[in-house]
Amino acid sequence: MTIKDARSLPPAAQEELRRKAVRAVVGGRKQKEAAELFGVTPQAVYAWMKRHRQGGLKALGARKRGRPRSKRLLPWQAAQTVRMIAERCPDRLELPFCLWTRQAVGELIEEKFGANLSVWTVGRHLRSWGFTPQKPLRRAYERNPREVERWLKEEYPPMRRQARRKGGEINWGDEMGLRGDHQAGRSYGRRGQTPAIGATGNRFGCNTISAITNRGRLRFMVFRKGFSADVFIEFLRRLARQTERRVFLIVDRHPVRRSGKVKKWLAKRRKAIRLFLLPAFSPQLNPDEMLNQDVKSNAVGRRRARDGEEPTANVRNCLRRRQRRPHVARRHFQEKHVRYAAV
Repeated sequence: MTIKDARSLPPAAQEELRRKAVRAVVGGRKQKEAAELFGVTPQAVYAWMKRHRQGGLKALGARKRGRPRSKRLLPWQAAQTVRMIAERCPDRLELPFCLWTRQAVGELIEEKFGANLSVWTVGRHLRSWGFTPQKPLRRAYERNPREVERWLKEEYPPMRRQARRKGGEINWGDEMGLRGDHQAGRSYGRRGQTPAIGATGNRFGCNTISAITNRGRLRFMVFRKGFSADVFIEFLRRLARQTERRVFLIVDRHPVRRSGKVKKWLAKRRKAIRLFLLPAFSPQLNPDEMLNQDVKSNAVGRRRARDGEEPTANVRNCLRRRQRRPHVARRHFQEKHVRYAAV
């Protein structure tokens, strides 16, 4: 028996073939005999008989082939879905997800509008709406958007004008802790075999404080002990000594920077250095965070330290190279969240 590929036949011929096969079975032939008679598979005849039992001969009619052109979401439904994806996270809409995946968007559409879409259809909708899969940034729940807006429009511009009027220099500062076992980047290996990298089991690291300007000037201090008021004051003293102009230092709201000891030290040196605090839980506003990531990735993450002195030396050498290349530090001010500080 030669089995025909009925998909190559015109829709009318396919419909007639189905009707003849069903009439043969209804007339007394077995389904397997009808399949051999008309040159189709038994599975096809079984499916046609099932459709006939459910809807009669009308159910054997030709169906429209290809992907349906009409969208299953109305324009206003699509607009509401886009707004919810852009403005909220799934968990805020009481969905059991923390990221917007195709499955999460599909459940949102089904819950709001009663339309059950496949993940492929959801993916096509997302592409047509301009959404692409991306690695999300972390944002603290405690961050106050109004405080961020006030900093950008009401607090930073007057401070910048004051620094220009008094001939001061705006510095952006931050501190970070570095561990010797930090790892960044990827390594090639055979498919299905994750490469292993040898490293010591001991834990060690160092801490840094740095300050950069949008002109590419970089000052830093590397230390091993914990970050305290005495350590921060020592850095401020060095910063004021190394800068001929008045220093306007912008930092985050770490408790050390708001301690009474630091405030007392700054009060006696207002003509040399002033401290300004960023909004709470808003590290994305600080260009020095870009420098921190640069150092973590290149000075520590891509090297394997063998003892406690090695990461300290690597970090110090990396920061010295950045000092000799101010154009690299200026690039940190081109990220969209800190571009406001580039001028």
